[in-house]
Amino acid sequence: MTKPLNIGMIGYGFMGRAHSNAYNRVSDFFDTEYTPVLKAACARNAENVQAFADNWGYESIETDWRKLIARDDIDAIDICVPNNLHKEMAIACAEAGKIILCEKPLAMNSEEGEEMCQAVEKAGVANIVWYNYRRIPAVTLAKQLIEEGKLGRIFHYRANFLQDWTISDDLPQGGAALWRLDAAAAGSGVTGDLLAHCIDTAIWLNGGVSNVSAMTETFIKERKHNLTGKVEPVTIDDACAFLCHFSNGSLGLFESTRYARGHKALYTLEINGEHGSLKWDLHDLHRLDYFDHRDEGRVRGWRSIHVTDGDHPYMDKWWVPGLQIGYEHSFVHQVADFLESLSTGKPAGPTFRDALETQRICDAVLASAESGQWTDVG
Repeated sequence: MTKPLNIGMIGYGFMGRAHSNAYNRVSDFFDTEYTPVLKAACARNAENVQAFADNWGYESIETDWRKLIARDDIDAIDICVPNNLHKEMAIACAEAGKIILCEKPLAMNSEEGEEMCQAVEKAGVANIVWYNYRRIPAVTLAKQLIEEGKLGRIFHYRANFLQDWTISDDLPQGGAALWRLDAAAAGSGVTGDLLAHCIDTAIWLNGGVSNVSAMTETFIKERKHNLTGKVEPVTIDDACAFLCHFSNGSLGLFESTRYARGHKALYTLEINGEHGSLKWDLHDLHRLDYFDHRDEGRVRGWRSIHVTDGDHPYMDKWWVPGLQIGYEHSFVHQVADFLESLSTGKPAGPTFRDALETQRICDAVLASAESGQWTDVG
């Protein structure tokens, strides 16, 4: 008999849907001590959140997140709201003794993130941040191969995350759907939204970053704001590129933009080591490309590993070999790992403290872009 874990969801957007799907599906495929129960969904608009709750199976709704946190029948709070609300909600959750699952990035900046870390550590509540790309099986396999020494000493890490959805100059900023274009709500543009994913994956695979040299650009300087109706300066970064030194001596190259016409969500990474290299592409997420220089010369070359077999990470829980899974399953895996951590007492990463390291790198990237100088990470 499993134990219920009553979930309170704050927010009902894209990530609220992705997380709700994961809670609903995890027990169908993973044997865990805890079973998520969709207890309550919360948002300011009662009609919209009721529709969300009805669609995903939440038992009740709230329109005040403080009332949701105060409820005795809620064990865990999932924070799926704009970045400027993370800190206040997370600290309140910690003080109420609630388990916390928080969307990325952790906070608006590392100072806020440190306060959040101290709050959850003081309260001793379990916590995790939704950097889901770690748990795509091909990326997890890359982690295993690196830890096994298959690549040897690492020399290079490069990643990019390219989109094109903000190119139109008549696209407004701010409001419920476009808060990512408003620095007051998001904190930054592509750095905190897209590069944060690349950075989290990078430090998980390749270790910490010591310093960065960055540049950013805002291509459209003014946009109408949905909330004020006025044309206002755009203060987020539309594009960002940076170089870095990893603590292990390797070099990093990162790029992200929302102005790459033809790309909706191109996220790629490549790692080059003394013995071999790895490549991964979100558009072909079930494949990992691997090159091993130690292979016999006549047959040496890139191989494409179809990550669907039972001995690949997570894949023994799904279908027969050869049948792939997709983006949404990375969230199922994160929930499964988090539920397992509640049973074992061993934290599932990235914890708030782990995610704070990504936040520090993002802060250093923005500071470097502003100063035009190499900048040390916090």
